[in-house]
Amino acid sequence: MKVPFLDLKNAYLELKDEIDAAYQRVMESGWYILGEEVELFEQEFSDYCDVKHCIGVGNGLEALHLILRGFDIGKGDEVIVPANTYIATWLAVSYAGATPVPVEPDLQTYNINPSLIEAAVTEKTKAILPVHLYGQSADMEAINKVAEKYDLKVIEDAAQAHGAKDKGKKTGGLGDAAGFSFYPGKNLGAFGDAGAVTTNDDELAGRIRLLRNYGSEIKYYNELKGFNSRLDPIQAALLRVKLKYLDKWNTRRSEIAAYYLDKLNPKSELVLPYVPKWSEPVWHLFVIRHLRRDTLQDYLTKNDIQTLIHYPIPPHKQKCMTEFSGLKFPVTERIHSEVLSLPIDPIMTRNQVEKVVETINAF
Repeated sequence: MKVPFLDLKNAYLELKDEIDAAYQRVMESGWYILGEEVELFEQEFSDYCDVKHCIGVGNGLEALHLILRGFDIGKGDEVIVPANTYIATWLAVSYAGATPVPVEPDLQTYNINPSLIEAAVTEKTKAILPVHLYGQSADMEAINKVAEKYDLKVIEDAAQAHGAKDKGKKTGGLGDAAGFSFYPGKNLGAFGDAGAVTTNDDELAGRIRLLRNYGSEIKYYNELKGFNSRLDPIQAALLRVKLKYLDKWNTRRSEIAAYYLDKLNPKSELVLPYVPKWSEPVWHLFVIRHLRRDTLQDYLTKNDIQTLIHYPIPPHKQKCMTEFSGLKFPVTERIHSEVLSLPIDPIMTRNQVEKVVETINAF
């Protein structure tokens, strides 16, 4: 019995009739840029996140970039980011012309360590950009306190956290704005690239609607120097179908995570995920740590269990980030050398979940 990390084909087949009908509806409409499907998804996703505005854009990276541009954050400015994250978080800041300022994570949650943020604030700091890594909210109450003290914007990177909660409140409305990715492997995944911005800020929402569409509200009349980053109406229609099932899938992920936490041998060399009492993660990833990570991964591969590493190389060690090459982030580097993501697909069978546990415990 094989255990794939994520089975996107069978996830499609589960909703095939609804997905195909949505696709057909868009094709027959004759409207293929923005339009009603995008507007309906924006309304439905803003309702889901309990925020006033959702603006559909091309992908998660562009969502973060447009938020920064919308707040006029750019050259000469600094944005505090997690040292432990996917590089897109940093690229959004660089793309806007600002400078990312990395802060080490908490070793238990892997999210940015709030107690270290204040020391990174300078006169140039304009925003804090926390990531809800692996589907668990960063400590937003502590982060917002620092931001309020120094009059900083808080921009959530919620690309992995569709539906996650912090003290009962959903991600996407925990700061000034949030960027979401709907990359196919996300909890709410499109069938290609797609993203969105959520916010309660009316002015920012208006600016991002302009920026995503060449800086134009009326065709050929350009108010801002904008970009082309529009959510495709086909993807919007397909996301509308999948959004109806998101809570169900997140619940299934939580059930698998609970089984892993209960059954994986606590006396082994494994370090299991830690969940603070105030957090309700959606388990985009179930990430363990192991000192012999590569050996464990090879063992699981030989037993037909597919795992992934999120992420093998931290941003400050990437070739494209040479300006950070002299910096040391020992907690981040340790995490990246030890983490391993186990399968946590909502359509996994009970037998597949049990096989993962039995195989790791045998190791």
